[in-house]
Amino acid sequence: MKLHLVAVGQKMPDWAETAYADYAKRFPPDCRLELKAVKTEPRTSGKPVEALMAAERVRIEAALPKGVRRVVLDERGTRVTTVALAERLKVWQHDGRDVALVIGGPDGLDPELRASADELLRLSDLTLPHAFVRVMLAEALYRAWSVTVGHPYHRE
Repeated sequence: MKLHLVAVGQKMPDWAETAYADYAKRFPPDCRLELKAVKTEPRTSGKPVEALMAAERVRIEAALPKGVRRVVLDERGTRVTTVALAERLKVWQHDGRDVALVIGGPDGLDPELRASADELLRLSDLTLPHAFVRVMLAEALYRAWSVTVGHPYHRE
């Protein structure tokens, strides 16, 4: 199974790219984590927010592999613990499809894209910077994977 982290925003701070890469390289060959960054629609065009999100939706959908399970990060999504995320990871692995975890842009995600999700997950109750979300999600997925294979990475 491949985990595709599809995120709006191309240029992240060096610290975020380094931290993300550190977690991504820890995944085993049978559960790879791959980042697909898509361009943010410029906020200087005067377009309404709905048009900005719609343009980003088109880019996100173009980055999604066909047949992938869509897991959208959303503030109204299901809250998960590390153990619960590990259980979701097991379900995803048994499903046989690759998984795309989608992070929206500055204004969030287009409602049509949210509606097309197989699952909505909530990463935190806090508002987080996009660069930090990528790192936090990569770490959470790695920690969940480690739980599924019995590594002592998670202590409960």
